[in-house]
Amino acid sequence: MDSDLDIARAAKPAAIEIIAKQLNLDRSDLILQGPYIAKISWKALQKNITNKQGSLVLVTSVNPTPFGEGKTVTTIGLNQGLNKQGHNACCVIREPSLGPVFGIKGGAAGGGFSQVLPMEQINLHFTGDLHAITSAHNLCSAILDNYLHRGNQIKIDTNRIFWPRVIDMNDRSLREVIIGLGGASNGLDRTDRFDITAASEVMAILSLSSDYKDLRSRLGRIIVAETKDGEPVTANDIGAAGAMGLLLRDAFLPNLVQTIEGNPAFVHCGPFANIAHGNSSIIADKIALSCSDFVVTEAGFGAEMGAEKALNIKSLASGIIPSCIVLNVTIRSMKLHGGGFSTGGGARPNESEISLENIDAVRKGSATNLRRHIRNLTSTKIPIVVSINKFSTDTIGEIDALTNEAKKAGADAVVLFEGHSRGGIGAMDLADAVVAACNNHNQASSPYVPIVDPTLDVRQKILKIATNVYGAQTVDFSPAAIRTLKTIEKWNKNTLPVCMAKNQYSFSHDKKILGAPDGFIMPIRELRINSGAGFIVAVCGSMMTMPGLPSRPAALDMDMDEDGNLTGVFG
Repeated sequence: MDSDLDIARAAKPAAIEIIAKQLNLDRSDLILQGPYIAKISWKALQKNITNKQGSLVLVTSVNPTPFGEGKTVTTIGLNQGLNKQGHNACCVIREPSLGPVFGIKGGAAGGGFSQVLPMEQINLHFTGDLHAITSAHNLCSAILDNYLHRGNQIKIDTNRIFWPRVIDMNDRSLREVIIGLGGASNGLDRTDRFDITAASEVMAILSLSSDYKDLRSRLGRIIVAETKDGEPVTANDIGAAGAMGLLLRDAFLPNLVQTIEGNPAFVHCGPFANIAHGNSSIIADKIALSCSDFVVTEAGFGAEMGAEKALNIKSLASGIIPSCIVLNVTIRSMKLHGGGFSTGGGARPNESEISLENIDAVRKGSATNLRRHIRNLTSTKIPIVVSINKFSTDTIGEIDALTNEAKKAGADAVVLFEGHSRGGIGAMDLADAVVAACNNHNQASSPYVPIVDPTLDVRQKILKIATNVYGAQTVDFSPAAIRTLKTIEKWNKNTLPVCMAKNQYSFSHDKKILGAPDGFIMPIRELRINSGAGFIVAVCGSMMTMPGLPSRPAALDMDMDEDGNLTGVFG
């Protein structure tokens, strides 16, 4: 089979104006970013976001292997399958971060015959949204340090500065830095840190804002530091929020592209559900739902993180509850969680072991890892469709074993998905199952039940997620986290949602513990108050908000020829 890049280059995309017509959007509603990319103008958003409500379908996944399990492929393929079946559908996916593009994944625009186009531009810079977020975030950092240098009128405690700097790259050497060296003219000498841009509170704010007014208000509520009297210092207090908003004005507008089969797709905000909330933007969902009957969106990494945050952070902010949840799973992931590979959790399985039939390992992985994901999701009363992303190495016996375990665990439907190799045709069974689930679900008689009660305080929410979702026996707050809990209570932030920062490979904080572990103690190393975004970040164990590069980064195999064509990229 050709590479993802070969398939993308062989495609013949339509002009973006033609794609927009499928959503009843005119040329005047678009801000063109070339022939195949457009932002939706603010006037068009105001005009077209209506009370008309399509069905939102949330695609999530089991805990992944280092190969990735094809969640974005499933999202895009399902959109294509729905359109093949004659439905008016589009998808909303998250923007790629340059960190994983040059680190491990190599690309984040789908794959095979379930891709969004133009794939090369989407993976490299795209419309500059992540650069705008980086600039807005670091502008606040610069204004804060200038404020300290110019007299510190409100007496900020320089040992209680919370606002880091960010960069959209995996660079572990920046996790802890010293700034201001070289004398007083260079500013205050202090310790600082860098996060990757996806983990920036500004990214979360852009994702969760409903309009420009909301965006500006949230930016102003960012807490950057604490005074010597123990009071919060906000971006408004140091005068940074207004200028930050200017840098985000265009980035706030959702990006319209197309699938490889010419169906509309939005790509906007939200990567990294392990260290951020990991979901695409509310504004993209809203315009899509106003223009389509079915909107397929994705949540990052496993369901215990991405889907949990989609429901308990994003849906809480938007008021939009999914009509159906698709749980993506692969034979190889269940084989790994069932002990079928010689490598442990978080390690890349041996290629030769993947093709060896191991029904017992698939059954064991499905009866533990998959079962817990299904249990967590069915507690919401939202219909669950399990989608088996089929690979050529999967056997009938392995597929049957996974299917039987998924049905026993309570899935409403279990279907095979072959969107990577067959595009929309390979997703038609999944499309049928999703439409049936949406049509048969009566929210009045079976109302949505949150995974986490939003009225609980922060400590109780963390405990609830750790014990009920992850399977922990309890949590262990570090002394630093306990101090922050007291500050959260003092500053009246104790009812905010919680965004857990945790490794993606396991239900636990330890990537080596596979299956569905229980009885462990979840360590809470640090709490961060993201007042503008409207949640508290709980950093679990050794999780880092600035990833590092692997031993052989994907960037080492990338190049450009004399005509500017990319080589060695994106599969």
